[in-house]
Amino acid sequence: MAISRRRLIEAFGAIPAAMLLPRSAFAAYPDRPVRMIVPFAAGGNADIVARVVGDPMAGALGQPVIIDNRAGAGGSIGAEAVARAEPDGYTLLVGSNGPLTVNPFVQAKLGYDPLKDFAPIALTSYVPHAIIVHPSVEAKTVAELVALSKQKSISIGTSGVGSATHLTLERFNAQTGAKLAHIPYRSGGALLPDLIGGNIQAAMTEFSTALPLHRGGQGRIIAIAAAQRSALAPDIPTMIEGGVKDFTAASYVGILAPAATPAPVIAQLQKAITSSLGAGKAVDKLHELGSELATAEQMTPAGFAAFIRTDFERSRDAAKLAGLTPQ
Repeated sequence: MAISRRRLIEAFGAIPAAMLLPRSAFAAYPDRPVRMIVPFAAGGNADIVARVVGDPMAGALGQPVIIDNRAGAGGSIGAEAVARAEPDGYTLLVGSNGPLTVNPFVQAKLGYDPLKDFAPIALTSYVPHAIIVHPSVEAKTVAELVALSKQKSISIGTSGVGSATHLTLERFNAQTGAKLAHIPYRSGGALLPDLIGGNIQAAMTEFSTALPLHRGGQGRIIAIAAAQRSALAPDIPTMIEGGVKDFTAASYVGILAPAATPAPVIAQLQKAITSSLGAGKAVDKLHELGSELATAEQMTPAGFAAFIRTDFERSRDAAKLAGLTPQ
């Protein structure tokens, strides 16, 4: 007996959708290596965190975690590659300030939307920003540095125009009335020789970058932009203690997937990341680097998403203060 087209459609409609999926759809995730794209060269903060977290993550997932460095355009090249990747949980982004919350305000032709094209998984850690001065600078406190900058020119280096530390400097100058003169470099590491040599008098940089100089007597950290003092250097006050109300700023690192990645996959990845940061060598290593672990809430997809939105708006305001326009 012939079956009408309508009956055939109805018959297929009665079959559970799962039975029509290819056999590969039933494979347990993950069944092959997971690739984490670091959108910067090896050796930087994001790369180090990726490698520290990647090893225990691999153990939790039962599959290798491959670190893939794709540097260029302030992190935008690697970020775009993840945004365009298949949303299956096998290609992840090691995200940070640059590609997520800075580049939208300094790059006119961004090939992705940081708020729409990614699914946040977990914030891992952040390194507070800090002001370090050359030993010849008389100022010992935030208030003294602000006052000194109004009396004479004080040059201060950052990682570059539009960098996270540049935006922090602009916020600091605006909130305190300081007149610190910005000197942009290509990276935090690039400014160190000039700071040590006295060619610049100060730097706004990551605490982890400044701490070795502070300990070695080659510089003096005035304050860190954190909510509380660091256990690595409890003698150094926060900017809030120095009178800059509610002032915090940091270079952060978190893991994201392409938008539309299935929720169960996101949940499994989030569990692997948080278990990696629960204790052990990974945590010790991050602390040694001057990093602070994200809070339990920030290590959730919703918490990390809220963190990104807040920093996005903060960067927007700082870019306006700096007079930056996308180029």
